[in-house]
Amino acid sequence: MFFFAPLIAVPVLYLVIYVLAAVVPAVVLMRYVYRQDRVDREPPRLLGGLALRGVYAALAAIVLETLGQSVLNALVSQDNPRHVVLTAFLVVAVVEEGTKFFFLYRRTWRDPNFNYRFDAIVYAVFVSLGFAAFENVKYVFSYGLSVALPRAILAIPGHMGFAVFMGWFYGRAKLRSDLGDGLGARVNLALGYLAAVFLHGMYDTCCMTGTARSTLVFAAVVAVLYLAVFRLIRREARNDTPV
Repeated sequence: MFFFAPLIAVPVLYLVIYVLAAVVPAVVLMRYVYRQDRVDREPPRLLGGLALRGVYAALAAIVLETLGQSVLNALVSQDNPRHVVLTAFLVVAVVEEGTKFFFLYRRTWRDPNFNYRFDAIVYAVFVSLGFAAFENVKYVFSYGLSVALPRAILAIPGHMGFAVFMGWFYGRAKLRSDLGDGLGARVNLALGYLAAVFLHGMYDTCCMTGTARSTLVFAAVVAVLYLAVFRLIRREARNDTPV
C-alpha cells in the first residue's frame, strides 16, 4: 500500500502548485482592495459569493464568446486587419464585461450591505478577480507554469483595473438611484459597463495584434491603467461616502 504513496502524492502536489500559481495573484489583489475598505467592510460571505459569481461569469463567457466568435468569423474574414479589433471589443470585451456586470448587478444592487460608494468597487473587483482566477487556472493547466508569472503581472491586475472603473460608476449609479434619479442611475450603470468594455477592448487589441508598435502601446496602456487604478482605489477609499 505505501509503495503507491509517492505515485499518488506527485500528481496531487503538481495540482496544488498549479492551482496556487493561478489563484494566489487574484487573492492577493482581493485582499488589497478589501483592506482599503476601512469605513464599513463587507461580510466575507458576501465577498466569497461574489468571487464565486465571477466563476459563473467566466463559464457563461466561454459559451457566449464561442457563439460570438463563430458569428464574427462568418461575417469578417480572419485575414481582415479589423478582425482582431472586432474580436477584442465585440466578442471578448463585450461578453466578459457583460457577464461580470450581470452577476454583479443581480447579487448586489438591492443588498442592504451596499451602503457606501466604495462598496461598489469592492464588489466589482471581487467578481472580476473570481473570473480572472478561474480563467487563470484554465491557462495554467493548458500551457503550464510558464504563463503564471506574466499573467500574474498583466492579466490578473488588468481584470481588476477594468472592474475598478466599472465599480466607480456603479457606486454613483447606486447614489443616484437612492436619490430618486432613475435616469442618472441608468446612465451611470451604462457608463460603468462601457468604460470596462473600452479598457478591456484596448488591452486585448494591443495584446492580440502582436506587432512591435502594438507591444509598445500595450506597455503604455498597462502602465497608465495601473497607475490610474491604484490612485483611484486609494482616493475613493479615503473619500468614501454613504449612498
